[in-house]
Amino acid sequence: MFRFKNLIFLFLLIAIQINGQNKPTAFINGKIYTATGKIINNGSLIVEKGKIIYVGEYDNTNFSDKHEVVDLSGKVILPGLIDTHSHIGIDWGFDSDSPTQPSLRIMDAINPFHDSFNRARAGGITTINIMPGSGHLMSGQTIYLKPKKVTNVYEMIFTDNPTEGIVGGMKMANGTNSMKEKPFPNTRGKSAAIIRSLFYKALDYKKKIELAGNDKSKLPSKDLELDAIVQILDKKRMVHFHTHRADDVLTVLRLKEEFGFNVVLHHVSEAWKVTKEIADAKVGCSVIVIDSPGGKLETLELKFETAKILADAGVEISIHTDDFITDSRLLLRSAAIAVRSGLSEEQAIKALTINGAKQLELAGRVGSLEVGKDADFIVLSGEPFSVYTKIEETWIEGIKTFDRSDANDLKYAVGGYDVYRSSGHLSNCEGDE
Repeated sequence: MFRFKNLIFLFLLIAIQINGQNKPTAFINGKIYTATGKIINNGSLIVEKGKIIYVGEYDNTNFSDKHEVVDLSGKVILPGLIDTHSHIGIDWGFDSDSPTQPSLRIMDAINPFHDSFNRARAGGITTINIMPGSGHLMSGQTIYLKPKKVTNVYEMIFTDNPTEGIVGGMKMANGTNSMKEKPFPNTRGKSAAIIRSLFYKALDYKKKIELAGNDKSKLPSKDLELDAIVQILDKKRMVHFHTHRADDVLTVLRLKEEFGFNVVLHHVSEAWKVTKEIADAKVGCSVIVIDSPGGKLETLELKFETAKILADAGVEISIHTDDFITDSRLLLRSAAIAVRSGLSEEQAIKALTINGAKQLELAGRVGSLEVGKDADFIVLSGEPFSVYTKIEETWIEGIKTFDRSDANDLKYAVGGYDVYRSSGHLSNCEGDE
């Protein structure tokens, strides 16, 4: 009965929020970082029906009595943060019957009621790339979603066609995570060979489909694994490639050159050793910035300066949590560590927002505060990278999804035994970065 009542309350809450967002709301007097334009020191952000309809200098002629007005004097407004690499919202553990599983869809494992989404909202995260773990050479299909307070995954994702449409990218990995006992490879050479073999099978499959044309009798048998690889070859699905060591990074770049797919390099602990090669390949990097480097030998030479080194070389960088490696609440702090190590504030803001949106191919909707984009933003108590600054509110499509002044939301912001330990949401992450 208690659970039933909770569900009724949740439905009512969602209905109230949806109805509430229809009234235009003007957020005034705040300092606005748009991520793509200049900083607006005394700004106004107006949202209606989940979209941004105005952003610019505060002017009381921009709104009227029909608007709800929120005074944010002394506050800072940022675009909602984008976590390009996360593992929240799922129960951990994946099959180990094959080193490649491109037909696996992480969407089928997402639990929209998972408490980890509360952490993300508390951390100001409004868009997430959730992935299978990296214990496989090809772990499966990722999902791009928003951590809304909803009852099903369909309301969280970006596509209107979740059954047949592409809802994310493809997670791939090399290095030590995917090297183990058979049927997995035990060397880096064999790892690359398995991937090449799979891509050539997909090329042959793709050719047969093209030759068949409209003649269904000539089509090859349906192969869900190869279908997903063909989507990569056709550049309809981005590859998100877990890679740490410099030699592993170069292996990814060779595969990209050989098969022509689009790729984002993730983690890149030793990217500072091969920065020119990455820049010349014109690929983006999703960097992890952790306060306690180590944990595996291939991350031994991770540098806090990596984000700066890449950005200065013209590489498009984002910053991610890899939650549970870094808690989703600490994404802003991760960027602050990169700033302390030389990354400019402007580069750091972009790494948390618009660059991540580009890497997920979602920049038309999210990643910056611009007219026509989704009203995803966060309200900060002070400057973005100050140790004293707190995330006060998180808004997704014009709906407040986190409020630090709310006691229930606050507990997810500050943590504690009841939230994290007893609920079992801290896990053994061996092999899953």
